[in-house]
Amino acid sequence: MGRAGRRLPALAALFYGALAALVLLGVRDVLFLYEENRCSMTYMYEYPEYLKIKLPKKTARRYPAYELYLYGEGNYAEENKNLLLTGIPVLFLPGNAGSYKQVRSLGSIALRKAEDVDFKYHFNFFSVNFNEELVALYGGSLQRQTKFVHECIKVILKLYRDQEFAPSSVAIVGHSMGGLVARALLTLKNFKPELINLLITQATPHIAPVMPLDKYLTDFYTAVNNHWILKAQDLRNLTTLSVAGGFRDYQVRSGLAFLPRLSQHDSALSVVSSAVPRAWASTDHLSIVWCKELILATIRAFFDLIDENTRQITEDPKKRMSVLNHHFVRHPAKMFEENPEAFTGLTGAFMWITVKASKWTYSVYNDSDGKYFTFPLASHRKSYSHVYCENSMLDTNSWIYGCMNTNSSMCLEAADLSWRAELLPTTKVVMLKLQDYPSLSHIVIQVPPAVGKKYTLGCEFFEEDSRTVQLPVTHLMSFGLSSSKILLNSTGLLYNVQLQNFNQIYQAFKIYIESHCQSLKERKPSIYRLHIPWSHEDSIIVAKAPSLAEISAKLHVAQPHNDSSLPELNIYSSPDCQYEVILKTSLLQVLGQIVRFHAGAFPVYIVSNILLTYGGQLSTLRSTGQCSDFSLELVRTAKPYKVEPLISIVVFLQGFNWFREIWESLSLPEVDAAVLSSQDAWFPLVSLILFLFGTGIAYWSGVFFSTSLRLFSSLWLTLIRPTVLQKDKLITPRRLCGMISLALFSWTTCGAFAILIIYLQYLFKVVKLHVAVSAEQNMHKRDSGHSKETSQNSSTHTVKAQSSMDSIPDAAQSPSNSTTIAEAVNSLKMHITILNLFTWIVLLSLPSLIYWLKNLRYNVRLDPDPCRSTAVILVCILEILMNSSTSEVKSSKLLKIAAKVPLPLSVAMLAFGRIHLYRVPHFVTFSLLLHVLCCIV
Repeated sequence: MGRAGRRLPALAALFYGALAALVLLGVRDVLFLYEENRCSMTYMYEYPEYLKIKLPKKTARRYPAYELYLYGEGNYAEENKNLLLTGIPVLFLPGNAGSYKQVRSLGSIALRKAEDVDFKYHFNFFSVNFNEELVALYGGSLQRQTKFVHECIKVILKLYRDQEFAPSSVAIVGHSMGGLVARALLTLKNFKPELINLLITQATPHIAPVMPLDKYLTDFYTAVNNHWILKAQDLRNLTTLSVAGGFRDYQVRSGLAFLPRLSQHDSALSVVSSAVPRAWASTDHLSIVWCKELILATIRAFFDLIDENTRQITEDPKKRMSVLNHHFVRHPAKMFEENPEAFTGLTGAFMWITVKASKWTYSVYNDSDGKYFTFPLASHRKSYSHVYCENSMLDTNSWIYGCMNTNSSMCLEAADLSWRAELLPTTKVVMLKLQDYPSLSHIVIQVPPAVGKKYTLGCEFFEEDSRTVQLPVTHLMSFGLSSSKILLNSTGLLYNVQLQNFNQIYQAFKIYIESHCQSLKERKPSIYRLHIPWSHEDSIIVAKAPSLAEISAKLHVAQPHNDSSLPELNIYSSPDCQYEVILKTSLLQVLGQIVRFHAGAFPVYIVSNILLTYGGQLSTLRSTGQCSDFSLELVRTAKPYKVEPLISIVVFLQGFNWFREIWESLSLPEVDAAVLSSQDAWFPLVSLILFLFGTGIAYWSGVFFSTSLRLFSSLWLTLIRPTVLQKDKLITPRRLCGMISLALFSWTTCGAFAILIIYLQYLFKVVKLHVAVSAEQNMHKRDSGHSKETSQNSSTHTVKAQSSMDSIPDAAQSPSNSTTIAEAVNSLKMHITILNLFTWIVLLSLPSLIYWLKNLRYNVRLDPDPCRSTAVILVCILEILMNSSTSEVKSSKLLKIAAKVPLPLSVAMLAFGRIHLYRVPHFVTFSLLLHVLCCIV
């Protein structure tokens, strides 16, 4: 039995160590295992300058920490110092801890573009200085920032008041939380929606905050999203583009950056940067503001949005959406035209060549003669359903046409099919369904003279079923041990591999594509695209042939319930190569998806486990009179079956109207699991997995905490003489004055700072107690050894009998001393657990403390303060608790209640705190308040 008892802690340590290791593997996948940075840096051609715009005195006085700047370089900056502006205003809003200087990439590229058109059109880029506030972690200033931006827009438009082409609106580019502030403008009562007609957000978490650490943050999100959903019809004239960073952005996952689905789809667009044409690169949270490929796409879109008549951004919402789709969704490798001509003349002294084969390739090198290749469709319509063509010449000229009902070998007028093309990294492709073009008699490929140029063209007719294959994905529980394979004997230019049953965010796969070619001749590279049909989150890889390529397949957004489309792996192949596709479940990336989507909820699960352990210690204290060790009690009490079933039952019952009505009548908030499920961020067993992960982290954080405490105590013992163990009074006049002073301090300045002060005070007290206990235990061991030695000497040397008698008083005092030490040890164990709980409250309140310290020069009082009331209560509670002992608690009438309350509190914490982290301290505070009452009653 003793051996089994010793084996249990070792097995528990091993089990929880494995759980903690799985968490670390998931964190590693999110933070380190992503594609390399394929973005080019944006450089300024001249020294950037930021001209501070003078604000009205009332505005400057109301918002002393905020400023407005105009970006400029070189001569352009000099010309604008008198603020006689004639361009198109664009306002840049930085995000969490962002700088107003981040506008320089947009401003510099726009300036170069304006020089290319001889300043016929140009943009004036303004930027707001939000003092680099941490608005992603503290929501108290978001409303203030929104109102300041409204004032800035009015100031900006006044600068153009006397100009010939004065703007009536401002375009906004918002990075991170700046994009949310821009959307919040429309919630202001006195804001006119026509003041902005274009909003581009970069890596903005639109759906929900990344870390919901205070009520102001979640309330702000609720107000903004509800307004955009309820007033969707009123916002149709505002065109919104949201660009997410992809898997490189581990700060804001791309699923959060997609605009709410109930928004009007004809005026809102959400894309991932990896799917943006001519960029095709994932960006991290900061590089999205300087990624040259993305900045170029944005500036090209801005210039294409200009109305030649007003010399401002067009007021036509349809044109705005057409431009954004052109540059951010599907680029046809042509310059944007609002109304392209339906027919075009095929002129020039080109040779006309008829091609009757179903498959055709042509290489061009130093060809001085132009050619037209015509493909009669009549002979192909019966045998084939589609025609696919590709061209490696990446210019913006038209190259493929459709002739209407002609019987001759020449076609003088044709429909330009180049607008149906799509630009890929090394080629431009077009695929036409013949049934959709019944009036076409020929397809014409134009090959212009190519002096000094080398490129290839190819066309083929095929039946869709022959080029589409289905590949079922492996089960999640296969852990990568099994695989799905398919071999493509490619004789064509295109294959579509449909991935069956790939539709959930918790799925993650490694796809290996190995190409085997018949000869070693130089050939065009293969292009592999993972296409997700329900969201713009495609990823593209270019690989040489032959080669082995690896693609990570995982989702940013789960498949909507009303969507039955399948993800596809598009293989743009070399015709003489075989392709073997192997798909395996990636356990590492599955863990990464769990961390990516639910890392923000880890503190809730960790605190819930610690709270269960705390309740178990109180229960053990009541039943045995002894306080158990933290790690042993965690193993005994932190069981998922105690909390998870009840939450699952409630979520299930909320699907019934009668239960929902009862729930709402009690004014209870919605269960967080139901909210996450509506956002498609919930999946089977995720709560159980997170609970186990939380248990593992709680276990090892407890071990780390205890070890650190022991090290501090050892250091203390070597430097300072330890104090004698003595029982402290719960409250003294001096402590009462300190408690009242600290409570007043927290109310008048910053609650988080008061929480930190009382935490450090409590920590000092616990270290001091640990030192005293260690010293007493060491002394007791020495005294026990001395007593035994004296007893042995008395039995052999009768001369020292008197000495033996003298040692009796010490031996008689020994039981009392042992009881004091045992009581102190019990109190120390309880204090360590409380301190462990309190540590997480301090961590959750740190953002508001950092915000307060950063803005201390503007205001001594943090307003609003999310921790104010909690801090006052905790100061009073902990001032009493740090002087308490388990002897007072054991005799309390309330101990039975205090021991049972942590379990329902843990359930409530998991039910209502997963996406409302600010509620966690309330549950802990209530439990500690009962502990204080146990000390008194």
